[in-house]
Amino acid sequence: MQMDGRENEEPGGGGSSLDFAGATRIVSEDSGSHRVLTGDQRQAYQRDGFIALPGLVDKGTLENLQNATEGFVEQSKSLTESTPLFDLEAGHCPEFPRLRRLVSPADLHPTFWEFASESIIVDLVEDLLGPDIKFHHSKLNFKAPRGGEEVKWHQDIQFWPHTNYSPLTIGVFLEDVGPDMGNVGFIPGSHEGPLYDQYDGEQWVGCLNSVDSQALATENAVYPAGPAGTVTVHNCRTVHGSKRNESDRSRPLLLQTYSAADAFVYTDLVRKSPRGDSLIRGRPARWARHDPRPCQVGPSRVRTIFEVQQRED
Repeated sequence: MQMDGRENEEPGGGGSSLDFAGATRIVSEDSGSHRVLTGDQRQAYQRDGFIALPGLVDKGTLENLQNATEGFVEQSKSLTESTPLFDLEAGHCPEFPRLRRLVSPADLHPTFWEFASESIIVDLVEDLLGPDIKFHHSKLNFKAPRGGEEVKWHQDIQFWPHTNYSPLTIGVFLEDVGPDMGNVGFIPGSHEGPLYDQYDGEQWVGCLNSVDSQALATENAVYPAGPAGTVTVHNCRTVHGSKRNESDRSRPLLLQTYSAADAFVYTDLVRKSPRGDSLIRGRPARWARHDPRPCQVGPSRVRTIFEVQQRED
């Protein structure tokens, strides 16, 4: 049976060779038509590997997310140890709940899934990745007052490797975030640098070793702050981390990861998620785009970054 020539055509239209310059891009070609971002903001993301957008999420949507979050905090009060969904910090109790993470909120509550799949956030992602978008996973990180564990310098993509480096993560401030609240810090331009080894010998530790960390320009890290509803976006190669929360207020941060449709996962980390790695806008890719740069592969065992970096069993 003869097939339509387009079915067999490689990306780029010629059908004879791949555009390797295009294979390494982290943003789509600029169509000149943007839903959320300005041209300068797109360029800043491409240059620095992250951007911050103060107060992007509207008040009504934010209140819905806050209410859903509070419901899970209430559920956690009956727990005395971590579960597959609730990662608890030492000292957690009904009177003073201290969560580290709620795993996969988009799978657990319709408010989170609607926000992840249909809100202004998807328009924002389209401005960077183009019209064909996959949702990979979500998580809700907490930094309890006067605590909240440090998250060491790390890159994301080794946790969930893909065929290219388009994946990005959206961070949403669910409360006002000021200095000393364990803000996430991003090292500008680090996405253009090396991909670091996040193993310690045979053990997966999910962070840079001390030698690599000291060689980085961590003094140049930017720690965005802002009102509730502020959004950060960072590329999967961007080195980032956060300190303890030294304030007397909690700092919940909703995180949602997306990729271009032509980025395919190497591991089955989200295999049990009903919405993991799902197309939410546009058309499915017929060709995988492979960045020629290698990507380290972390273990497929599901553990939070807190458990991994603290080397908890």
